[in-house]
Amino acid sequence: MAISPSSTEELLVEQDGHIVTITLNRPERLNAISRAMLSELSAKMVEADKDPDVRCIILTGAGRGFCSGLDLIDTSDRMDESGSVGGGSNRARQLFDLRDAPINVMWHTDTPIICAINGAAAGYGMDMTLLCDMRIMSENAKLAAVTAKRNVVPESGGTWLLPRLVGWAKAAELYYRGRTIDAQESLEIGIVNAVVPNDKLMDTAREWAQDVADNAPVAVQTTKRMMRMGMEESYDTAVDHLMVHLSGLFQSEDFKEGLQAFMEKRKPNFTGR
Repeated sequence: MAISPSSTEELLVEQDGHIVTITLNRPERLNAISRAMLSELSAKMVEADKDPDVRCIILTGAGRGFCSGLDLIDTSDRMDESGSVGGGSNRARQLFDLRDAPINVMWHTDTPIICAINGAAAGYGMDMTLLCDMRIMSENAKLAAVTAKRNVVPESGGTWLLPRLVGWAKAAELYYRGRTIDAQESLEIGIVNAVVPNDKLMDTAREWAQDVADNAPVAVQTTKRMMRMGMEESYDTAVDHLMVHLSGLFQSEDFKEGLQAFMEKRKPNFTGR
């Protein structure tokens, strides 16, 4: 199978073997998320997650910014004469229906997501980086936790994710003070996995993605799902769930291939079966 082309030029999708790269493509607006990008990003994440040939997703941005957040101009242009967004009270209710929003889709995606942070990430953009499994950051990039400076909140999962990544005190420092941090500090406090020169960013992301893709895809995706569910489970419940999945993995062709490759001292060729 192959991922279908994007329906908008504001989002680029490229597949190379088992790796799909999704690029936010509004460089003139520092990749601020438009309404078209929201729906298409969700659609492509779902499509990639359902495709058995896709084993890793890379999310990045075009130009000098990763994502400056939601496009407030795009939103304000849709306000009707009465001042409501999109017209009428039904629209207000729809704004809080997040089932198909990228932030929820990314959270429930079992396929690993690597974020290649090529430039500044703020607001919605910063939240999207936190929703990825691993983050590789250009040495020129920054993370901007500046929502309090705009009289808004990190509505896209940030208040749940960031304290779990860096601890309550550090998350409070970033959000309450509205701080922008550079790549080195992001690495030091544990938000990102690695910092690399800008010209090495995508090569590094692809190298990491290939490492993921070379492993047994069902085992990797099950591990991700168990990690996600384990954040809300007791230890005993998590272990019980893991044993249920493990019994199925023992019966798979990939388990036999992994064992055979180990015995023959060669690289395994996993098929996902």
